[in-house]
Amino acid sequence: MMNDDFHVYDTTLRDGAQREGISYSVNDKLAVARLLDEFGVGFIEGGWPGALPKDTEFFARAREELSLVNAQLVAFGATRKAGVAVADDPQVQALLDSQAPVVTLVAKSDVRHVAEALRTTPEENLAMVRDTVAHLVGHGRRVFIDCEHFFDGYRNDPDYGVRLLVEAFEAGASVGVLCDTNGGMLPSRINAIVTDVLQRSGVRIGIHCQDDTGCAVANTIAAVEAGATHVQCTANGYGERTGNADLFVVVGNLETKLDMRVLPEGKLREMVRVSHALADIANLPADTHQPYVGISSFAHKAGLHASALKVNADLYNHMDPELVGNDMRVLVTEMAGRASVELKGRELGIDLSGDSAALGRVVDRVKELEATGWTFEAADASFELLMRDEINGERRRHFTVESWRTIVEQGPSGEVRSEATVKVHAGGERIISTGEGNGPVNALDNALRAGLTTAFPELAELELVDYKVRILEGVTGTDAVTRVLIGTTDGQDDWTTVGVHENVIAASWIALEDAVAYGLMKAGRHV
Repeated sequence: MMNDDFHVYDTTLRDGAQREGISYSVNDKLAVARLLDEFGVGFIEGGWPGALPKDTEFFARAREELSLVNAQLVAFGATRKAGVAVADDPQVQALLDSQAPVVTLVAKSDVRHVAEALRTTPEENLAMVRDTVAHLVGHGRRVFIDCEHFFDGYRNDPDYGVRLLVEAFEAGASVGVLCDTNGGMLPSRINAIVTDVLQRSGVRIGIHCQDDTGCAVANTIAAVEAGATHVQCTANGYGERTGNADLFVVVGNLETKLDMRVLPEGKLREMVRVSHALADIANLPADTHQPYVGISSFAHKAGLHASALKVNADLYNHMDPELVGNDMRVLVTEMAGRASVELKGRELGIDLSGDSAALGRVVDRVKELEATGWTFEAADASFELLMRDEINGERRRHFTVESWRTIVEQGPSGEVRSEATVKVHAGGERIISTGEGNGPVNALDNALRAGLTTAFPELAELELVDYKVRILEGVTGTDAVTRVLIGTTDGQDDWTTVGVHENVIAASWIALEDAVAYGLMKAGRHV
């Protein structure tokens, strides 16, 4: 059941959709709404029916296709136009036609915008708010007021916005949202203004912050600490320009730092899953350094940190990452000490605490390789293979490579073809296999797996899903050392391997070999 004492209000489907590069289909919007409801937000703003055909369709389909458990759907729109009776305004009628139980009305709270944008008088603007709120409430809708440009307007005239809030509440509104529309505020000013407005208006206050100063989350928290009981956010901070207050960071701070229970029980642990799923729908990469939900948000690199983590993980984590569905990670780099490697081994299911010699060999090997350009921070699969090689005292693989070659050819019509030949030994046999691909790396991948699939049929499930190349710093030109990271999936899990070489194809081959070897090990194949 929704917590009406404190509102978590999401506007990803309207304000978040204004981010450059995001274009939600109606099916996307329905999928986003389901995920937000699973996360436990109280209100989901679905868009502006009547103004945008896609949003009108969304509300029509939502009535048939959405069964929300935790959230109420909200329609966004404007007050009646100046000089138009509220009952005659088609956009106000569209809000009712959406059948959303809650309506959020945007209203001008800066007298400069009233005069220059609406081209009407301050008194007529107040009447527009009063009439529209009363009309919607009279039709059984709950109404929130978004006071656009409130903080900029407050600096110009600290009384007009308060008058608007009072008029709206006298007409039946239940929340007045103070909007930092231009995103130019800082936390101290937010706190002071919200405190003043609460005292002078006596109404329930909400907060909506843009991130143009990088303070949207901090400003939202400052407003809550001043007494706001309604926060408007977007998933992953999506939004116009630099974005909005990030739903997951705001909720994480409220729940874990201010000890406020703003989500239904158990929903906080869904944070990482929902954040990453919403990034997929938006067709944007998940931010690896996003607080709480980023894969690097509880990642530790320095050996000094790792030594303390080995004793007590709380010493270098601001909270238990499991509370938000995340994990602590130890990054193994040239900065790694024995504690880092031991912790990383434990994370990967390898206990090195009783084998100091192997532990030392792993540390030395990592430092030796990283001095020549290798990195294992983002390549756990290659690091695990390295660890097992050092524990065993030798390199063990399910296959050995005799040779490989690849050819790239451009035909008369300009089309480019890639072919590869791989010679390997597996299961006591010498195997020669060829493959084609849209590039030399893809051709090598296809040739290697085609040759090994008879002996290891599980390799047919493997797929190369990511490929990154970086020229290492300090060396330029075509003879520069390159580092390649390859992402692979078996349809259930993903892993990353690394290769470094002066030749980019050779670096890619090293990473491909590791990817296949790791996939076989993961499938339970023993050497």
